[in-house]
Amino acid sequence: MTENGGPPLASPLVTESTIDAVLFDFGGVITTSPFESFNRYEAELGIALDTIRGINATNPDDNAWAKMERSEVTLDEFAELFEAEAAAIGHEVSGHAVLDCLSGDVRPQMVRALDILKERVRIGCITNNMRQGHGAGMARTEDQAARVADAMSRFEVVIESSKVGLRKPDPRIYELACSEMAIEPGHAAYLDDLGINCKPARALGMATVKVGDPDIALDELEAIVGFGLRCRQLRGRAGSSTDRAPAGAHRPIRTPVNPTRVDPRGRLDDRRPTTR
Repeated sequence: MTENGGPPLASPLVTESTIDAVLFDFGGVITTSPFESFNRYEAELGIALDTIRGINATNPDDNAWAKMERSEVTLDEFAELFEAEAAAIGHEVSGHAVLDCLSGDVRPQMVRALDILKERVRIGCITNNMRQGHGAGMARTEDQAARVADAMSRFEVVIESSKVGLRKPDPRIYELACSEMAIEPGHAAYLDDLGINCKPARALGMATVKVGDPDIALDELEAIVGFGLRCRQLRGRAGSSTDRAPAGAHRPIRTPVNPTRVDPRGRLDDRRPTTR
């Protein structure tokens, strides 16, 4: 559904678009949602579903989760703080087990969409993450980290909260992404699985999509950018294709770019996100 809670946008494509860039959240958008893993862990514990999300939503700017995403605490310190927050509402929850829930599986339809998008518009990523697991996607295994790194390599810029010391929904992290990509918010779209993270982007002038079902989200993004994102035309093949821009659509941007990320001091690093 759209960020404002309305019904899904109709699938027919618009005839004209002013979108020059698309920014993505990573977890829950490019990968499956960690909320699903939270719910499985909660079921194992016999506590109410979404208890973990409720803890994270309490004192959201200064709780254990916020501090971890800004790299203000270590993994062990996070676990201790989170367990204390859970205990305060009567639950015994392992902070380390919660961290193990974070990494999701890459959604292939989203990666295909990235490939189509990058031939026509600029694409970037803004992710709230932690120094947990392998790489920016916090993968549990090296194989999973390789798949995440492959998806990440498609982005021109990757802004990681754990590296820049800012986290969504702070408007400054969206402004930072726009600045590093030299784009105007009013000509950009943003996708996130949390409505609270879509609101600052919309306030800056971006078109926003709140991602639940990834296929519905792609329907909405197609309507925003004005071309199809479901299949990729074979190079050199004649004929119609869903990834061809309709008449009147904006001119494709095909300038080669290298993936970049921003370090905590604000300098750009032209290496791809590591798979540590």
